[in-house]
Amino acid sequence: MNLPGAEHPLPTPSHAEVRVMLRPVVVGLDGSPESFTAANWAAREAQRRGLPLHLVHAWLWQAGDLPAADSEDTVRHWARRILRDAEKELSGRHPDLPLTTEQMPTTAVTALLERAESAEMLVVGSRGLSALTGFLLGSVGQQVLARATCPVVMVRANEQSAAERPGDEVVVALQNLTEAPGPLLDFAFAAACARGATLRVVHVRKLPPSDYGYGLATGPVGYLNGDLEAQVNRELEKALEPWREKYRRVTVERTIDLAFVAGAVLRATAQAGLLVVGRRTHRPALGAHIGPVTHAVLHHSPVPVAVVPHG
Repeated sequence: MNLPGAEHPLPTPSHAEVRVMLRPVVVGLDGSPESFTAANWAAREAQRRGLPLHLVHAWLWQAGDLPAADSEDTVRHWARRILRDAEKELSGRHPDLPLTTEQMPTTAVTALLERAESAEMLVVGSRGLSALTGFLLGSVGQQVLARATCPVVMVRANEQSAAERPGDEVVVALQNLTEAPGPLLDFAFAAACARGATLRVVHVRKLPPSDYGYGLATGPVGYLNGDLEAQVNRELEKALEPWREKYRRVTVERTIDLAFVAGAVLRATAQAGLLVVGRRTHRPALGAHIGPVTHAVLHHSPVPVAVVPHG
């Protein structure tokens, strides 16, 4: 006997159709070593998460940009070659990875922000410079970080970014335990799950000024090392509970510190492969603020830093 509706079952999406529906990992390329390191990192991340990879190069030609000996066609050729070379290298390393490329005739900031709107994450090289466009100058990175609607991962051209060691942790800085930002923890737990890595949650509890005397704690030692630590542990466990239920396979370690936030977070990256920090989206746009902690870790972290926007 046929059940009602069984005559016309819904078609099962093909693998190609499923891939189209997935939000890609987008990486910005400008030909610098930093951007190629970022592309390699992005390819590994896309492979781990089962996502497509999209390479973007932005170039906006204006009169006076080029030396007299060069033509616009020559520079367009080199711009296209940046994408071709990266596509060839990454396809060779990751033959099963869905990979697309795009050259956008606009500014770097505009291109990256446009593609960030439909991306799972945006990956860019830190402090990259380009003879063609200056694609990843500091001002560009600051604007993209402050305005992107998706997580932005900044990758440096160093050993920690180029190769990931087995057992590397994912570190997330969690400052507000009463209103734990969902997007921040979603990203951090998903990153740890994709790697099979431990997630280290770092929380820094600032004590009231009355608890200090010229930099030294004036309260009972038990208050600092016992009662306070137990209280913070309870609050942290409660804040993490929904995500621990969702990501049961992720091992969670906790670091609670009574110090400067940026310093405690950076110390926790000694065994890390990725650092995840948040950015409040309601901050004023003037000056492209990304927050003092995020600003500090971006300048000093030896490992890739993911900046996750949240309300």
